[in-house]
Amino acid sequence: MAHQERSYRGLIKGTGLISFRAVVKETDLWVRAKRTLEKETTNLILRHRMPLERYIRDHPDFVNALRPYPQDPWAPPIVRSMLAAAEGAGVGPMAAVAGAIAEYVGRDLLSWSDEVMVENGGDVFMCCAEPVTMGIFAGDSPLSNRVGIRIHSPRHPVGVCTSSGTVGHSASFGRADAVVVLSASAATADAAATGVCNRVTGRRDIKNAIAKGKEIPGVNGLVIIVGDEIGVWGDIELVRL
Repeated sequence: MAHQERSYRGLIKGTGLISFRAVVKETDLWVRAKRTLEKETTNLILRHRMPLERYIRDHPDFVNALRPYPQDPWAPPIVRSMLAAAEGAGVGPMAAVAGAIAEYVGRDLLSWSDEVMVENGGDVFMCCAEPVTMGIFAGDSPLSNRVGIRIHSPRHPVGVCTSSGTVGHSASFGRADAVVVLSASAATADAAATGVCNRVTGRRDIKNAIAKGKEIPGVNGLVIIVGDEIGVWGDIELVRL
């Protein structure tokens, strides 16, 4: 997963934002905003989790789907975002869940703070005035925590999501140490990171996986790390840490 510079869920220099945590069941968010909004964030998690949980209850095959799920115009907004993101990336809708929750909570938090960062299991929604540098954790790769991306999209929402076939417990059919995707939508970035990572079984797959990532609607940039090799495409400013 991608994490903030210096440490996972650590501080970012110069943002002037306050950090706090909000947890509801499996959703564990680390938030940075201009003031502490723990109660508001908890309520927003519930607001978006509850319709998602009801949809899952009524569609039990939704959770385990590994391919795009049928589009449903009657589904709750967060579910429709997950369905659209999954269809574009060629994956199951739960591949977009962490990014979708971060995005929906983050966008709503902008009503209280015009600068926000919401991290959910390494997937990030952000809307910041100043540049932000995020390190890339890539497991045992010698590039892990040695390179990062600099994001400067003043007051425009950005999703930064990561998938790994060698780190963490999320399901992946690939073996990339890290695939990082940038998009205006965190749900799209989350699903795309999984879709691209699934195509990487070794270093030889980096070029073809980047070609696939470029075709996914809404993807603005991506980074693939396998061992000591790295592939980069799109609106990415790579930095040495």
